Amino acid sequence: MASATAVTTNLHTGQLPRYSPVGLLVLSLIITGGLFLIFLLAGMTTAYNITGAIFFGLVLWVATVYVISFLVEGSRRAKDRLVTTVVCTAFGIALLPLISLLFTVVARGLARFDVAFFSESMRNVTGAGGGAVHAIVGTVEITLAAAVISVPVGLLAAIYLVEYGRGPIARAITFLVDVMTGIPSIVAGLFAFALFSLITANAGYRAGFGGAVALSLLMIPIVVRASEEMLKLVPMDLREASYALGVPKWLTVVKVVLPTALAGIITGVMLSIARVIGETAPLLLVAGYTASMNYNLFDQRMMTLPVYVYTQLTQPGPNTQDFFDRAWAGALTLILIVLLLNVIARVIGRLFSPKLSR
Repeated sequence: MASATAVTTNLHTGQLPRYSPVGLLVLSLIITGGLFLIFLLAGMTTAYNITGAIFFGLVLWVATVYVISFLVEGSRRAKDRLVTTVVCTAFGIALLPLISLLFTVVARGLARFDVAFFSESMRNVTGAGGGAVHAIVGTVEITLAAAVISVPVGLLAAIYLVEYGRGPIARAITFLVDVMTGIPSIVAGLFAFALFSLITANAGYRAGFGGAVALSLLMIPIVVRASEEMLKLVPMDLREASYALGVPKWLTVVKVVLPTALAGIITGVMLSIARVIGETAPLLLVAGYTASMNYNLFDQRMMTLPVYVYTQLTQPGPNTQDFFDRAWAGALTLILIVLLLNVIARVIGRLFSPKLSR
């Protein structure tokens, strides 16, 4: 009878309100935020450290939830809440660098995020003013050219590996794709530079198309891997149903397999573009840099946004703040372009994804 009473007592211990963890999180952040504000007003720090306030607020939240839950709900429920808060805290800490990066870029990039920045180049500009329209155009043209080269090659290679490839040739392609995935970007730039220097017999070759070829070397393995995984996810039943109707294999791939995997393939392509659009080393080596507008991929140097940011930071004029403001605005523009590409990929993926009946 005594044991039954003990079990009943353990099952009917106190319980915290449903939204108490959220309330304790807000309270912890307010406490640590207030402490950091006091440190700033007391002159102990030169700037308000929002990242540190959030980090220590999350740590305080974990300890507070565990202690209060232990006192009210018992050790078993407290351990459950401890694991939950630790997982949420780990997620929040992982987001802190991203939040800090975005906050810094937006705060410093807005100083030159104006009409002139998107309508003027750096031709004959040595101080304030100027813009990055020539770099934006160069980035778009080179990235699109790299995608035109990479997507067909990567997609066809993935189709071969999944639908046709068997034996040593398929294993060799897989091995080479794995090796290409780890190639440093500067090596891709050196390859493109050496290739076009030999073809054109010009040791000082610089052109946007060379940068596109260098970026395509970095994009192809990503496209191959992403497309290969998406094609493997297509159920074999769809292929067998098509074969049972007498449809040849190549038409099954075109009409059944590719449309089914199209959403994932598009997402992989956009991820590969986002991966290479910020590369600086190969573009600086092959495409070069210029202060003027250049629309021709095959002739003369072409500026890109990563190289624009690099040159603004490393080659400032007498008034360094003007150059730094342009560099931060260029970085913000690059982030917005990547964000726009990801949004477009999600929209396209949703439009072309197969509609499944419930």
